[in-house]
Amino acid sequence: MGHIAKIMELVGDSPTSWQDAVENAVREANRTIDNITGVEVTNWTARVAKGQVVDYKVDVKIAVGVQPDR
Repeated sequence: MGHIAKIMELVGDSPTSWQDAVENAVREANRTIDNITGVEVTNWTARVAKGQVVDYKVDVKIAVGVQPDR
């Protein structure tokens, strides 16, 4: 039998890095969602102020494993 996953789209942010933004999105999702099995980053953006990156943002798709109805 194959695996089934539900996909949820979220936005993560961080003042330090894109990696931290991804980890923040997964960490926050994990607080209320069980069985997260993967993450895909679909977009990377940043806010710039006075020539410096001040906020990193990522759009992510979180995969959640589900059991098919029997």
